[in-house]
Amino acid sequence: VQLVESGGGLVQAGGSLRLSCAASGRTFSTYAMGWFRQAPGKEREFVATITWSGANTYYADSVKGRFTISRDNAKNTVYLQMNSLKPEDAAVYYCAAKFGLSVYIDYENYNYWGQGTQVTVSS
Repeated sequence: VQLVESGGGLVQAGGSLRLSCAASGRTFSTYAMGWFRQAPGKEREFVATITWSGANTYYADSVKGRFTISRDNAKNTVYLQMNSLKPEDAAVYYCAAKFGLSVYIDYENYNYWGQGTQVTVSS
């Protein structure tokens, strides 16, 4: 599985961005998908995850109520809608894929990673 993120950029605090992650391969629907982020000098942290069907999602407390993860298996794409952005949300955002039926919050569970997309939030 190859993953390519897009949609990052510069936004003012309080603004919104939608990240997309396009996956190659015909088995996308069998993978749980996750979004992680990494700010300079910090460890990679979990943001959100969604099951293969899209029926279940799970979010980090820091983004709950502001971010929404979704997927379109017909388009082999997972999305991260980010609203009410804060300066502390600034980071490189990565999507990841994990073959399995559950939700996964530990980055070590994921088998495939994209190259990342930069999100910058100005105050």
